[in-house]
Amino acid sequence: MTKKVSILDIQKRKDEGVPITMVTAYDYTAASLIDQTDVDMILVGDSLGMVMLGYESTVSVTMDEMIHHAKAVARGAKRPFLVGDLPFMSYVDASEALRNAGRHLKEGGMHAVKLEGGREVAITVEVLVQAGIPVMGHIGLTPQRISKLGGFKVQGQTAVDAERLLQDALALQEAGCFSIVLEAVPAKIAEKISTALSIPTIGIGAGAGCDGQVLVYQDMLGMSEKYLPRFVKRYAEVGDITINAMQQYVEDVQNRSFPGEEHVYKIKREELDAFLERFGIFVEG
Repeated sequence: MTKKVSILDIQKRKDEGVPITMVTAYDYTAASLIDQTDVDMILVGDSLGMVMLGYESTVSVTMDEMIHHAKAVARGAKRPFLVGDLPFMSYVDASEALRNAGRHLKEGGMHAVKLEGGREVAITVEVLVQAGIPVMGHIGLTPQRISKLGGFKVQGQTAVDAERLLQDALALQEAGCFSIVLEAVPAKIAEKISTALSIPTIGIGAGAGCDGQVLVYQDMLGMSEKYLPRFVKRYAEVGDITINAMQQYVEDVQNRSFPGEEHVYKIKREELDAFLERFGIFVEG
């Protein structure tokens, strides 16, 4: 078994210029498959609300739902470093954040938590870190604040906004974050922020200048039928494969080609004859 990835390994990759890989996972099966690859980190993201639960946004996701999925992922993934999202309204103050982050580690089996926001959450980050809970920051496009941002829009497209993102990133680093997700940020800005920080940045729609990348499992494997942002690369079309396989199953069942001889269990001839003899008695009786 390959050595388990630690928080020190993540920082070492930044220091040595080795790109970091992270993908989302929400269940045991996905986590088990990822565990057989060289992916560094798994994010149990609150995007599970849309991907797994059919919500319109991440806002509806509860802490209990996060823990449910985190536990499944932790059972399936033994090598990657595991990060669990703190969902909307689960860290409105430091004490509540501490309680919920603690649940992620104690109940969910996560190694760290992720929360959204910049300077406004720095104090909360400090409290969590001082309690021994590693924290990943998240700035740029923050899905939990879509209503405030006016939709899924690229962030940091003006000099003023880019400066704000840089100051947010520096504040999160100062507060103790071990890494920061940069989402939907112009590539040049994300690269400058990454250079300015001593901790790793993980990009999603932020260009190759970040220290690492993250993608949603279902998006990269072609399992989502909804609109995909331009930063998603399809590495497989598992959705089409699944649909075709299911349809073939329907046809095989309907034309009675499944199950075939190779799919059934046998009975000894003498036992079958004895049963048929008894069956005949039961039918006639």
